[in-house]
Amino acid sequence: MSADNTATPVLSVRGVQKWFGETPVLRGIDLDVKAHEVVVLIGASGSGKSTLLKTINLLERVDDGQIFLGDEDITDPRVDVDSVRARVGVVFQHYNLFPHLSVLDNVTLASRKVFGVSKRDAEQRGMELLERIGLGAKAKEYPDRLSGGQQQRVAIVRALATDPRLLLLDEITSALDPQLVGEVLDLVGELKQSGSTIVMATHEMSFARKVADRVVFLSKGRLIESGTPEQIFDNPQHPETKEFLSRVAGL
Repeated sequence: MSADNTATPVLSVRGVQKWFGETPVLRGIDLDVKAHEVVVLIGASGSGKSTLLKTINLLERVDDGQIFLGDEDITDPRVDVDSVRARVGVVFQHYNLFPHLSVLDNVTLASRKVFGVSKRDAEQRGMELLERIGLGAKAKEYPDRLSGGQQQRVAIVRALATDPRLLLLDEITSALDPQLVGEVLDLVGELKQSGSTIVMATHEMSFARKVADRVVFLSKGRLIESGTPEQIFDNPQHPETKEFLSRVAGL
């Protein structure tokens, strides 16, 4: 689904810097993400991908710069953090499902507790999502009865259950056995087709080429190069991008 180039971006990152002690982790990142756009972050471990996602969800506070969700400056110290997080769905590499709750209760928890949706309506929405990913029959199971791929798909559905404006996916396949990666990536592909706005960090280069509207290469906390998958993978302009891709993707 193409983005509307005239509309206010769903996400705007402006000159964001983040330090851990004396170590700079993000060094002046600028990034816009339009509605229905899938932006894929690539780069070596330690390049700043995960930290950038954490600053967008306010799990890490920026040291300089601003982040806007729509028209709202969410880096303003007066911002309601819970309100921001309620509009941003996040899935990490470790599924972080509550082991003492059933699959359905995991999926509906935020809708019921944060948004005040009735149990009936939340469970109806939750079951629709679980059926959509082929896990409706697992609704009453506990997470430890599911495979890693199934648990990660449940984690994604949990993030979707509140209809977030923006979905952040952080290396969601890195903890999975190789044979389970495909089913999770297939779900992300379906989300793209349905018009979700997504920023995701991944080491799956072939998937990045397939699903991204835009690929962003980070190195040592800097945004080095950004472009379509064809531009980045077939004709990278920056020497660092070329070196990284030759190392990880044989390009």
